[in-house]
Amino acid sequence: MNRTILSFLITSFAGFATLIGILPCYLKKQKKDTIISFSLAFSAGIMLTISIISLIPESLSFASSIYKMIPSFLFVFIFVVLGILFSSFIDQKIEKHFSNNHLYKLGIISIIVLVLHNIPEGITTFISSSTNLHLGITLSIAIALHNIPEGISIAVPIFYATGNRKKAIFYTLISGFSELFGAVLAYLFLARYINNFLLSVILGATAGIMMHISIYELLPNSVEYHKKKITIVAFLIGICTMLICEALL
Repeated sequence: MNRTILSFLITSFAGFATLIGILPCYLKKQKKDTIISFSLAFSAGIMLTISIISLIPESLSFASSIYKMIPSFLFVFIFVVLGILFSSFIDQKIEKHFSNNHLYKLGIISIIVLVLHNIPEGITTFISSSTNLHLGITLSIAIALHNIPEGISIAVPIFYATGNRKKAIFYTLISGFSELFGAVLAYLFLARYINNFLLSVILGATAGIMMHISIYELLPNSVEYHKKKITIVAFLIGICTMLICEALL
């Protein structure tokens, strides 16, 4: 099979794994509060762990290939903070429109943040697959595993805020498609321009965005359902799941 087509397929697999995140929307509505609380805390655990053990170290690795160690730390720290500030800015803008519906607001924020996260992820997966097939496959599996809880963080809030399963699927699909969109951008325009500096910036800022949404959106919304034990357990399961995935891959 043509390497370019195979790279697109590998990237698509990683991106559309997000759709698995709609499965909680098919569970019994009688357990609505438990499902929402568990899903949000689990997603928070996954996203926070990805940011700390994967995105930030990778960003630092790319930066240290250009700068010395201390400037690299400062460089990555700056872009993590900028990612947090950007996510906070988006949060405030959306708050004005959805202040009466916290779940819907959370779903919309998740879509924006994850699209911004998935586009560079798609670029990275496509380029990796094009140059090193084994690396591309390994990367796509890792991305697919953490895309599932990302899908949950979109689908569950949207579904339980609107009661519309089709809308939840549609918004989750947008997030998954953004990964493939990143691959298309890489193929048509960006492959020759992507360098260690840009990858470091993208990964650092993405880590900041995901840390913000985990700590200031997903966890607080999970706690609001008065299921503190479930929130704690789900958060720890999310962390452990990601640690196991990282160790295996």
